[in-house]
Amino acid sequence: MNRREFLQCAAIMVGSAGAAGHVMALSQAQMIHLASADDYVKQPANLFTVEQRAIVNAAAEVIIPRTDSPGAIDAGVPHFIELMVQDWLNPEERLIFMSGLKDLQERIPKELGASYDKLSAEQQLAVLEALENEASGSPWYAQGNVRRAYISDAPFICQLKELTIWGFFTSEVGCTQTLRYKPMPMKFDGHYPREPGDTTWAPHAFYR
Repeated sequence: MNRREFLQCAAIMVGSAGAAGHVMALSQAQMIHLASADDYVKQPANLFTVEQRAIVNAAAEVIIPRTDSPGAIDAGVPHFIELMVQDWLNPEERLIFMSGLKDLQERIPKELGASYDKLSAEQQLAVLEALENEASGSPWYAQGNVRRAYISDAPFICQLKELTIWGFFTSEVGCTQTLRYKPMPMKFDGHYPREPGDTTWAPHAFYR
């Protein structure tokens, strides 16, 4: 398997439910890997400190906050992120992420004297936006860069956003309560009508 195939397996393994849509697209090597794997979601994540977990929780919730629909924490995204950084990022990528966590905390204005997770929602967002502005030259932000090869040296904010969005929309909570979950195995209907209030990406979803 290549790197993206391994990461696709991780996205499925870290959830508690089967993913018919993912299975249809899996290679034989991926199916063999998943069939022989342990129950991944029950494995503990032990990479982050208590303080780092609090920061990841807060940052993920800024990216996908709870509104009238679930947020990142509701979908178990922080645990997903820790498992991915712990088990699936290579040493260089993991160093980028862990250094980014440290940098995130060091950006807190001294007059506030607080950890990132203790800041107001507006202050937390401002810190992430500053990181994003600084990283805007990364190929990760290239227009139309949707189904790309994994960018191994992407800045921390890119890693954080990608893992948050990936973890959320492959979770049962994110898929069934945010997307419109109507599994239609072995069928794609490009003319399927949207319901009032649907986004363009809402009609069909499968979760991990």
